[in-house]
Amino acid sequence: MTRQAVRTDGAPAPAGAYSQGIAAGGFLYTAGFGPQHPGTGEVAPTAGEQTAQVLANISAVLAERGLTLADVVKTTVHLHNLKADFAEFDAVYREHFEAPYPVRTTVGSELAGILVEIDVMALLRD
Repeated sequence: MTRQAVRTDGAPAPAGAYSQGIAAGGFLYTAGFGPQHPGTGEVAPTAGEQTAQVLANISAVLAERGLTLADVVKTTVHLHNLKADFAEFDAVYREHFEAPYPVRTTVGSELAGILVEIDVMALLRD
């Protein structure tokens, strides 16, 4: 199996030893992206605004392989405060995906200075 790194300036650069995305086995897997704006590093204050930025970051990585959020089959979502932020997160998430929605796992996580982190798995096109 070959692995190909996927990289874009349209999403935050890795802060450690990981890739923004890896294409392998017919899928594109992304790193968990936070809500940092790739140009300024700024982080919006609300869970909804952070969700929108996270999905913009992920969309930039997908676009490097000619994909969109419509190609996503699985998401994993980490919310800093699952109980308080879920409804706002979910409302914005629904604006970015169409039925049939990707399968999703949403968990509460201790996140450093952010409210939302998401990674995805997308089906590569032939």
